[in-house]
Amino acid sequence: MTRLEREDPRYAHEAAITLNTPGHAISGRTSNVSRGGLSATLSEAIAVGTAIEVDIQLVFEDDLQSEPLRIPARIVWCTSLDEGHQVGVRFLPLDSEQAEYLTMFLRYLDDDRSASAQKARTSVDDRFD
Repeated sequence: MTRLEREDPRYAHEAAITLNTPGHAISGRTSNVSRGGLSATLSEAIAVGTAIEVDIQLVFEDDLQSEPLRIPARIVWCTSLDEGHQVGVRFLPLDSEQAEYLTMFLRYLDDDRSASAQKARTSVDDRFD
């Protein structure tokens, strides 16, 4: 399967994350999220293959954040980017509660994307009728 044939849709969304390794936590922001993993920007590198737990939080207006969703994961790639690093994170198998919360998280992103697309399709004249 190529990158163009991804199994899960990706949502371009900036969520707050914390990658938890034994004895160390690294904060960052996602650039996209899917059912299978995420891509994020961090201030420091993390070794490919590292087993982590990632806390994901939605970021709302006024910088308010949701409660964190903790998901077991593994680093699948890491590359330098400007003054930081970008990583690819693959989620590991989830228990039923984690899977349910991730589904709700992604549903929120899908609803948000649908609302933005609908707003973009509505003309200025339609908004003021």
